[in-house]
This record gives sequence, structure tokens and C-alpha cells, in this order.
Amino acid sequence: MAARQRLDMLIAQTPGESYSSVSALIGRNHSYIQQYIRRGQPKRLQEADRRKIADYFNVADHELGGPRQDLAPPSGFYEAEHQSLVFVDRYDVRPSAGHGSIVDHDSPCGEVPFRIDHLKSLTPTPPDRLSVLTVKGDSMYPTLADGDEILVDQDERQPHRDAIYVLRLEDALQVKRVSVNPITGRLTIKSDNPLYESWSDCDPQRTDLLGRVIWVGRRL
Repeated sequence: MAARQRLDMLIAQTPGESYSSVSALIGRNHSYIQQYIRRGQPKRLQEADRRKIADYFNVADHELGGPRQDLAPPSGFYEAEHQSLVFVDRYDVRPSAGHGSIVDHDSPCGEVPFRIDHLKSLTPTPPDRLSVLTVKGDSMYPTLADGDEILVDQDERQPHRDAIYVLRLEDALQVKRVSVNPITGRLTIKSDNPLYESWSDCDPQRTDLLGRVIWVGRRL
């Protein structure tokens, strides 16, 4: 049973409880829990809020979306409950480091765990404004290779320096290096692979930047 459904059931089965009373329990506005259950906002409860609600209803933390602590981790892996982890949504969308990949949908297909201290060292942006995508193509090689996973900061949409961005071009996503002319404010969009074309003197008002790439992970 999903965490939202479980919480909805607990509230319904407990006399005198309501969405607003549970919102008040964790010090939130009266509609917070209703929006979480009915609209999916926020995507997940904060750890402190989740544990307080679980304690109040006397249920296991994992029933409300917390990690299961009754399962031993495989040999050689750290125990997740002793680490401070945060989960970033993964999307089944492949921004092309080549000639563009059509975006089919915007629904997350999974989550990728990051240590909180590691994520904070990369960006102050909250996790719900980050996303993990998979690179397709080789136009950004050797910086990015086909199949690399990239972490995209969606709050970084204004190019202030030379950096790699995910951008939308005619309903397709591409990942390119973008730099800004400090005099004219015009953009240069280029590929790190010299075999692919680049574009100079681009109008920033007509360039749809979706976020800056702040981390890359790959298989060896």
C-alpha cells in the first residue's frame, strides 16, 4: 500500500482525526496533509514530520514512506538507516548529446539516492527541483558519454558562466555547453565533440534552458 493511501486510512479510522488535525500535529498549515494525500504535493513527507506522524498513530515508519529497517543490507553495502539520504526523481527522458531526443512524458520512473551532505556540496536547490536523466549520443564526448547519468538543477536556468545545460529545441531535449558573451549577452551553444556543430550569437530570449548539469555518474 502506498504511503499516501496508508496515511489516509489511518486518519479515516481514527476517531476525531482529520487532515487538518494531522497538519497541526506537525506544525503545518491546515491544508498541508490534504494536499499531500490528494494532490501529491509535497512528493514525500519530510523525515521529521513522517516520524512524528508514525509515532502518533503507532505504526512503523516505513508504512508512511520511510526506509525499512528490518531488512539487512547486502554484504559490503552500508546500512541506509545510518546514513542521511535524500531521493531525487529519475525521468525516463534522454537528453541527446547528438541530434535530440523527443520527450514522451514528464512522469518520474524511479528515484536515485544521494547523501544529503554530498547533495548540499553540489547545490542549495531542494531535491524536488532536481532531476536525474540519462545522456544519449556522443556530441558532448569526452565530457559526457552515451549512457551517463546526469543530475540537473532546474533552478539554474540563467547562464551566468560557461556550463553544461539541458535545453529544449522543438520538443526535443539536448545537452550542450552554453556560454554567454559578457558584452552582448548573446549565447554560444556548442558541443564538446568537435565532430558536431555549434551555434553562436543565439538569442537568450529564444533559448529554452531547462537546467544546469551539476553532476555526472557513469559505469566503468
